Amino acid sequence: MGNNLLKGKKGIIFGALNEQSIAWKAAVRCAEEGAQIVLTNTPVAIRLGTVSALAEQCNAPVIAADATSVADLESLVDQSMEHFGGQFDFVLHSVGMSPNIRKGKPYDDLNYDFFLKTVDISALSFHKLLQTLYKKDAVRAGGSILALTYIAGDRAMPGYGDMADAKAMLQSITRNFGYVFGTEKKVRVNTISQSPTMTTAGQGIAGMQEMFQYTDRVSPLGNADADDCADYITVLFSDYTRKVTMQNLYNDGGYSSILPFCKD
Repeated sequence: MGNNLLKGKKGIIFGALNEQSIAWKAAVRCAEEGAQIVLTNTPVAIRLGTVSALAEQCNAPVIAADATSVADLESLVDQSMEHFGGQFDFVLHSVGMSPNIRKGKPYDDLNYDFFLKTVDISALSFHKLLQTLYKKDAVRAGGSILALTYIAGDRAMPGYGDMADAKAMLQSITRNFGYVFGTEKKVRVNTISQSPTMTTAGQGIAGMQEMFQYTDRVSPLGNADADDCADYITVLFSDYTRKVTMQNLYNDGGYSSILPFCKD
């Protein structure tokens, strides 16, 4: 049962694939809190996933777009503004993938063509999205734009491969474009650094199960799950966080603030 935290607000959710997805959970929570949403993902992901069921649940249109394609992003924003009748209030960028990780390539033996794709999909796509939104003046003043990241963007983490570099770049884009968006449009731009989460993408990372168990054991509050992240996203889309911008915000049960050790 929602509290109308986002009543009257409108926004776009990138990346919902199935019920495990953080983006899926976020879409449901935003709708429960009174928001109107547009769902988007790549044509392949829409075809292979179950986003049509989410669209029906949230009474939302699905607009296919490749987040690495400026032309697709421009079309998505234009169609969304037409659907909403003008500017909207929030955007969630839940997009990331590493061909090197999928192919089992270690960090000291990367395929550089794959690496460029990792960066394009997982980081540069956010800049392309922000630039498109900015140029089209698509987000209303006081709006909120979020991307999802992970602590490996701040610290060395074996097994996370070139995604760690992409996440570091994503966070840099957030700060730099966040300054522009805040100064010129009064729009917030932040990242959420989430606990290891058993999404479809997360399960493809080497050692994910061991990392998940370790962080859950060590974190004072345990791991934050996808539902916890959806709640945090909803708050950051709301007017209660209207002065929070250019931040990398941890939602990880306290893991990021402690020295590594093992509780009994």
